[in-house]
Amino acid sequence: MTSLSATIRHAEKKAGWSPARIALRVLLHLVLITMSLVFSTPVLWMLSTSLKPVGREFSYPPQLLPTTIVWRNYLTVLSAVPFGLWFRNTLFITIASLAGTVLTASMAGYALARLRFRERGFWLMLVISTMMLPGVVTLIPRFLVFKQLHWMDTFYPLIVPSWFGGGAFNVFLFRQFFASIPMDFDEAARMDGANSFLIFRKLILPLSMPVIATVAIFSFLDNWNAFMEPMIYLSSREHFTLAIGLNAFRGRYETFYALLMAASAITVIPIIVLFFFAQRYFIQGISITGLAGR
Repeated sequence: MTSLSATIRHAEKKAGWSPARIALRVLLHLVLITMSLVFSTPVLWMLSTSLKPVGREFSYPPQLLPTTIVWRNYLTVLSAVPFGLWFRNTLFITIASLAGTVLTASMAGYALARLRFRERGFWLMLVISTMMLPGVVTLIPRFLVFKQLHWMDTFYPLIVPSWFGGGAFNVFLFRQFFASIPMDFDEAARMDGANSFLIFRKLILPLSMPVIATVAIFSFLDNWNAFMEPMIYLSSREHFTLAIGLNAFRGRYETFYALLMAASAITVIPIIVLFFFAQRYFIQGISITGLAGR
């Protein structure tokens, strides 16, 4: 019996199930769960407030679970303002910008990582250096250009720039990921008669789902939550996005916090759903692009 117990303990230890290791993993998970609850508190409080009766949002003592759940707050939000139209506008701008960002940034990153041409290092440093410029620095020049093009109060100023890479950070992420893929794949494909574009489309992109998901999530968040640029370029109520509409809704119902939280919940839910389904690729893409440095 003693020999059998020793054998079992040895097997458990070899398999990584020693008491110390189990205690450490339990402690780690408790810390992670606690931190998750702490960081989730604003979202939970927003959802809780959105279901409270109007005028009782700050009742004392505070209640995370309201005694009376009022689903009508969401119906009031959808009927009081053209929220559906603003939702469609935001979705259209976000999808169009996301497609342009992923397509053009991946092409630029592929050229900087996989193609051999003169001054490639210079162009890479130029792209990286533009990351040091805040977006507000180019805000006035862009405004003047779009005004000359008669693009004011249209969606073009919010979509067209995304079809030029969508920012140096996206190009840099793609470049770092593509640099981590062995060049042997390209050489083998060229021996089979594939050109650079075919290698990019048939070989590199299918291997790049993590970084594509990462850039797509960043682009989605930037465009979905954008406030300053839509506020500058859009003036017609029928062209408003959710961010502008939410601000206008706040001005109209500045004391009805239950309605404000209901409107905010409608705005936030798509982001949570997107990250829930793409978080595996997102984390993998961030880790890989951080390790690649060639």
